[in-house]
Formats: sequence, C-alpha cells, structure tokens
Amino acid sequence: MDANQQTRANPFGMDADCENCPELCATRDQVVHGYGDVGADFLFVGESPGEGADRTGVPFTGDERGEALQHVLGLLGLNNSLPSEDEPELENAFVTYLARCRDPERPPTDEEIRTCEPYLNAEIRKINPEILVPVGERALAEIATEYTTTPAEKFDVTEDHATTVRGRGFEIVPMADPLDASDAERDAFVDHFLSLMDRDYRQTKGRRGR
Repeated sequence: MDANQQTRANPFGMDADCENCPELCATRDQVVHGYGDVGADFLFVGESPGEGADRTGVPFTGDERGEALQHVLGLLGLNNSLPSEDEPELENAFVTYLARCRDPERPPTDEEIRTCEPYLNAEIRKINPEILVPVGERALAEIATEYTTTPAEKFDVTEDHATTVRGRGFEIVPMADPLDASDAERDAFVDHFLSLMDRDYRQTKGRRGR
C-alpha cells in the first residue's frame, strides 16, 4: 500500500451516509465505497454491491461473486488473503462499483449510476491506475462510454473478455462476471493479465512506498 495510506476501506473518506438516491437508502444496509490500495496500478469496477458487500461494506466480498473475484485477484498476486475474507489484503489493486448502494430486487437505474459517477470519477482520478477492469457488461458499457472513443454498443463483455482495449488515458481489460465465467474464461483472464503485469509500471508511476 501507499506509505501514507491509513486504511483500505473507503480510503478517501467519501460520504458514508449518502442520501442522494432515496429509493436505495430504503433498501441498502450501507453505502459501499471503494476499497484497496490507493497507489494501485489496477482498478476493478463492478456494477453495484451484492448481498455480501452490502453486509461487509467492502466491494466484492461476502458472497459467491465476491469470492470468485477475490480468487482471481489471489491468482494474480493482488490479494494476500483467502478469497472468503471480508477485508482482503489487497496490494496494487483497488475494487469499487458504479453504484454504491444495493436494491435486492433490481439493478441500479441509469440515473442512480449517474448520481454515483462523481464518486467513481474521484477514485479514478486520485488513484490514476494504469489499467481499468470493468467487471461485467454494465460496467464495461459505462467505462467504455467514459474512457474510449468507441460507442458502448460495440463492446461485448463475452467477446472482449481478457483482451486489452486502448482507452483515453488508461488501458481497459474487460472481465466477464466472475461468478458466471467458466474455468477456461477465468484462466484466459489470468494469463492475459499476468502478461500485462510483466511490465514495470512502478518506474513510470513513481509510487511512494513501493
């Protein structure tokens, strides 16, 4: 982690009592902001908290989907704890969501994602990662719209899974939903990502404490 980082959980002190989306305030347990290494080269973005993250307050934890993603991070050497941990020891990785609150009956609306967009933009700006990993179709569409010149409808998370897309200021590596991905798809992502990690990002980014 960055030498000056005090906590992995919501390290930028974003509003933990946000009430910008009244319908979600009524259904969530808590607001789930980003978690991980603020000096990370790799930032993973999902759609919204699942049941587990709503309980733990940490993205991609507490349920099968979260454990599947944490398992992949472990294979990449970015998670130094068990996939089942509620507070994983992430190094050089940051995990977050488009929308920060959960409705158990539906995905977030476009308006709710737009309302949360300043949180995501602030995390990306502060971390300044080398690679953005949109996890799932919805995250890919939003990241593609914001950070590429290609229309979002041209992307497909299944076809673009484990490939590298040149974005505006970032490389984008789409990832299929880790809960639904086959072993072959998971292995393809790990192999592709490991090849990217062979580059020496530390020299170009000048991270403190690395």
